Amino acid sequence: MTSEPPAGAGLEPEEHRGPLPPPVPNGESAPAPVRAAQPAPDDDRLLRALADLDNLRKRFDREIERTRADERARVVAEIIEIVDDLERALEVVDSDPAAVAAGIGALRDRSVATLARLGYQRYGRPGESFDPARHDAVATAADESAAPGSVTRVLRPGYEDHEGVLRPAAVVVAGKRADDDRRRDG
Repeated sequence: MTSEPPAGAGLEPEEHRGPLPPPVPNGESAPAPVRAAQPAPDDDRLLRALADLDNLRKRFDREIERTRADERARVVAEIIEIVDDLERALEVVDSDPAAVAAGIGALRDRSVATLARLGYQRYGRPGESFDPARHDAVATAADESAAPGSVTRVLRPGYEDHEGVLRPAAVVVAGKRADDDRRRDG
């Protein structure tokens, strides 16, 4: 007769698969066995959704970086054309000063047009009302022909885009007229 081992002999119960718990000192109860965590179906869907979200974030980051690189290349291509014009102007600087002055004026106009194509509009003209959000008043001047608080001279034009002012215009603002003081005194 062959003796068969009792059923389950030599096999560990399901609770004891994996590492065994540490031995229990005499007189204490054994801790409950630790089971391997099996993700519930809801946990699995959550993990997949989190992974999808992380992949989407990474894809958006790559797309943003690609867009920034494309915009930088577009701006640099515009600036290179201006640098080429400057080099041509330097080649003829000694031969015809009037042509150089005309070339510099054309180069300024081209640069302003380039900024406009890139979304930055130039502003600041004599006669417009002073706006502290758009203008930097560097001086005031008494000007009988200008309304008080209006721009009389633009020292440096301003630039803005659809989001706001990139650089405020540096301007001289008309102060109060001499006849304004006489009206108050009289």
